[in-house]
Amino acid sequence: MEWITATAPVPYPEALAFMEARVDAISQGRADEAVWLLEHPPLYTAGTSAKAADLLWPDRFAVYATGRGGQYTYHGPGQRVVYVMLDLNRRGRDVRRFVCALEDWVIATLAEFNVLGERRAGRVGVWVTRPDKAPLPDGTPREDKIAAIGVKLRKWVSFHGISINVEPDLGHFGGIVPCGISGHGVTSLVDLGLPVTMADLDAALMATFDRCLPAPPRTSA
Repeated sequence: MEWITATAPVPYPEALAFMEARVDAISQGRADEAVWLLEHPPLYTAGTSAKAADLLWPDRFAVYATGRGGQYTYHGPGQRVVYVMLDLNRRGRDVRRFVCALEDWVIATLAEFNVLGERRAGRVGVWVTRPDKAPLPDGTPREDKIAAIGVKLRKWVSFHGISINVEPDLGHFGGIVPCGISGHGVTSLVDLGLPVTMADLDAALMATFDRCLPAPPRTSA
C-alpha cells in the first residue's frame, strides 16, 4: 500500500479526479491501494443525504456535490483529510464493517494523544465529551465532533474517507449544519488544548493503521 502526503492544499476537483483514476487503476489491478493525506482550501462538500436547508451560508465558500455518504461537511486548512483507496474485494465486501474499521482507526489515532473519541448512535463520525462546557438544555453533557467519515465504493474499491480536525478555523463550520446534526458543536485537537501538529497526527495515523485495517493476506500464484 502507498502512503501519499500532499505538501500544499489540494483543490477539490483535482483531488476527486485523482481518486477516481486511482480507484479505477486499483480495480483493474494496475495500482496498489493508497492512503492520501492532504488539506483542502476552504470549501463545503455535500454528501448523498445533504439537505438544502443545512447549507446556511451558500455564498461563503465553494460547494461541491459528491457521491460519498453523509451530508454537508467543511474542509479547510488545519484539517487533515484522509482519502482511503482500499480494495474491499480483498478486504471483505462488508460496508458496515469497513466504516466501523475507519471509526476504530480514528479512535485509536486520537488515543495516541490521550483523547477519548467515541461513537454515538444515530450520529456519524467521532465525538468527544466536553465536561468543560455547559450541558445541553436537557442536562445531557455537551459533545463536540472531532472527525467526520464519508465513503463511496466503486467496484468494491473505496474512496473519500475521513477528516480529523487538528487546527482549522472552527468558525467556518458555521456556514453549514455539520452532517445535519444540530445542538452539538465541533472541536479540534488544538481546541482541546493539545499542541498537535499535522505531522504528529500523520505519524499517529500511520502507527495505528495496520491495527485497525490490517492488510489482507496475499494469495499465492
